[in-house]
Amino acid sequence: MELLLLSNGKTTEHPGLLGWARDRVQTLLARKQVKRILLIPYAVIRSDWDARAQDLTESLGVETISIHQFDDPVAAIHQADAIFISGGNTWRLNQLLHEYGLVVPIQRAVRERGVPYVGWSAGCNVATPSIRTTNDMPVCSAAVLPALGLFPLQINPHYLDASISGHMGETRDERLAEFCAINPSEFVVALREASLLQISGETVEYWSVRGEGFKIFKHGEAIQEHENATPLAALTPFIPKT
Repeated sequence: MELLLLSNGKTTEHPGLLGWARDRVQTLLARKQVKRILLIPYAVIRSDWDARAQDLTESLGVETISIHQFDDPVAAIHQADAIFISGGNTWRLNQLLHEYGLVVPIQRAVRERGVPYVGWSAGCNVATPSIRTTNDMPVCSAAVLPALGLFPLQINPHYLDASISGHMGETRDERLAEFCAINPSEFVVALREASLLQISGETVEYWSVRGEGFKIFKHGEAIQEHENATPLAALTPFIPKT
């Protein structure tokens, strides 16, 4: 199984969509001999889906086509060389993955055929067991919580632990502590901007282009702060064997 789970798609200091992680993405695509990327842009609400596909083509140098261009989205998954899922609104994305019957086809493509999966922001959220640790508003009434479950732990992308002057609501740490209190058996991996998890077979690696670390939350345990570029040996037992 090959996963790249990115906190976000763009940074101010690296041009292009996925520009900050371009080398890692292109290396994965070259290793898997990917000729064309299938983009699932359902999370994108206020921008054009074809434009998002074109952004990827220009940034990565690999032809990208949006799944909405296919008459049969399930068949598109069956034929895909690589599956990329864009950021945007996680609730809308997960709703449409279920409504179009794509959850099982994506799971089988990634787990059985070894199709690379690259997801950022909302696309990172839906790779986990559920979307309960998204930062997004539930903008659609037909909200669905279970997700793809490709990565066995919850992820909180766009993680920010800075204190904002004048903000009187709960901090992100407090929000995640609440999640863990309600779900005491679960872990949450908090990914700061411009950071990612890369899963290749049974190996898990964390990397941040800015050299920042990540956190792991679990109820009843101290928050674990981990450094950049550290193999996640502690999480490896959770990764399904291929």
